[in-house]
Amino acid sequence: MKAHYLGHVVFYVEDLERSLGFYRDLVGFKEVGRIFNGAAAALTSGRTHHELLLIQVGDVPGPSSGPRRGLYHIGIKVGDNLDELRQAKRELDEAGISIDGMSDHTVSQSLYLKDPDGNEVELYVDADESIWRSNPSAVVSPIKPLRL
Repeated sequence: MKAHYLGHVVFYVEDLERSLGFYRDLVGFKEVGRIFNGAAAALTSGRTHHELLLIQVGDVPGPSSGPRRGLYHIGIKVGDNLDELRQAKRELDEAGISIDGMSDHTVSQSLYLKDPDGNEVELYVDADESIWRSNPSAVVSPIKPLRL
């Protein structure tokens, strides 16, 4: 497998509106949609369906069993089609890496796993870009299970 590029970053944030004030209003990302009853926002620079996802978790104290503020996961594009994602899965299986989940996000299809330090990593391929170019809010479509 070969990483094409770092596709997106997901942050847990204390206050979504405050974070949008920074990333959207100051830095210049465009908000393309919300999920989780408005508690999360997807943003893009226009290069792809989303480069940043912000999920509000409130004032969560230090390390705990639930989400805390900061990095949730990174998404790395590893191909252009499901055959390449299947090949990545085979390579992970051969390397003894456990796959924690597989999801169809409408605009992309993904494998979820942990790196050696326990950080969550999403390896994904994009669906046809006309899906999100014609409907930017497709990035917040309901997540479906992926079968490879």
